[in-house]
Order: sequence, then C-alpha cells, then structure tokens
Amino acid sequence: MSSDLDSVKHDVAIANRVLSVAGLAAGALASLGHVSMRVPGEPDKFVVKGRGLAFDVLGAVRDEDMVVCDLNGFLIEGPKGATQPNEVMIHSSILRARPDVTSVVHVHPRYAVVLSTLGHTMRPVAREGMPLVREPLPVYPNVALVTTQEEGTELANVLGTRQAALLFGHGAVTVGTDLEDAVMNMVNLEEQAKMNWYAYCAAGPDHARIPEEMIQAERNKPRFDDLPHMKDLVQQAGVVHARGAWQNYAHLAEQE
Repeated sequence: MSSDLDSVKHDVAIANRVLSVAGLAAGALASLGHVSMRVPGEPDKFVVKGRGLAFDVLGAVRDEDMVVCDLNGFLIEGPKGATQPNEVMIHSSILRARPDVTSVVHVHPRYAVVLSTLGHTMRPVAREGMPLVREPLPVYPNVALVTTQEEGTELANVLGTRQAALLFGHGAVTVGTDLEDAVMNMVNLEEQAKMNWYAYCAAGPDHARIPEEMIQAERNKPRFDDLPHMKDLVQQAGVVHARGAWQNYAHLAEQE
C-alpha cells in the first residue's frame, strides 16, 4: 500500500501544479486551491495538498507536501508542520456523500467567481465545458470559507449528483472519477465561464446559447473509436484523442 500511496501523492501533487499551469491558481490566487484523491483500497482516506508549507503555492508543491486525511477531515499523516487545507471539509464532505467520486477540486477561478457574484446563469456558448452548464449550475450561497462539517455537508448537498458547483463570490468545486476528470472539469468550467463573460459583455445578460437540441445530437453521435474509418486504427494505437489538453498541462506541471 505504501507504493500506492506514494503514487497517489505524486499524482495529486502534479494535479495541484496543473491548476497553476492552467492559470487557475496564479497571481493573487497562487496559494488558493487544492485537489484531492481517494487512497486506492481505502476509500475512507484521501490525499490532498497540505497547508503551512515553507513555500505554500500550488505551482511549487511536491509529493512530500501532500497530507492524508479521513472523511471527517482529520489529519492522518503529513510532513512536520503541515496541516490539512483550511477547507478540508469541502473534500471530506463531498467524498463522504459521493461514493462515485474519486477526486475533488476546489479553486478560485476568476471568471466563474465574477459570474457567480453577478448572479449570471452560465449557459453553453462553446464546446469546452458544454455538458457542465447544460442546466443551471448549483450555487452555494455564501462567500465564507467552508470550514465546518455543517458547511461541508451543505455544500455537498448543493452539489448533489452534479459534476460542478459554484460558491458565491468565492470559487468553484468540481468532481470526477479520477484526477484528470476532476481537474479538466474545472479547466473546462472556467473556459465556459470566460466565454460566457465575453458573451455577456458583447450582448448583455440575455445572450444566446448553444441550443439544447444541438447538444443532445452531439451526445448521440458515435464515438470516434466506433467510426468505421477510425475504429481499427484507434484500437491498435490505444490513443484517447480527447486527452491532449490534460497531457499538455501534466507535462508542463512535471517540468515545474
């Protein structure tokens, strides 16, 4: 299990640095945000970025800066002097409520934050992040940090079965079945928020959206690896076409 845990710490450290590389934790936001992942074989424990580090910014965290917590938010293991994130209850509460979720991301993405404060309902205006905003995103209605179990439970209830939720004037949370899924949900959510902001500025709050029938038609199309002219080649190569953005971010984060 130690080798599995070491691997998870490495992957979670990379995922945190991806938030920096992707511009979601830069400038005034450099130390704000965290990614978690359940420990394989021990779903009641998770690895997350610690706080109180000597150089506490997401772009610089390393494997040894990760901590292990339980689903009540208590620290189980971590480097000397480090604590759980201030908002560890975001992770513990969502992971406790959602056994289908392996990874949770919280960060303060600028465009998502400003749209939440304006009360503007994000709608699909671009492909990236389109499924996340087909329906209005749930909003946790408080700007305060989520520090108590009661607040964490309330946020988990607001999220429900969705993949993303906004925190009013504060940030966003996304979840996924693995680290890549959860982090790319956040990256794509902020891309959709940015495009919504552009549309809002250009055409006002009642700007157009991609019609639902187009989104549904796209969902019903065959997968690339089922297309007759691509099926054999894709299976032989074993390449997942949609992973390019994640692979780019992860590669850049590995160089940090």
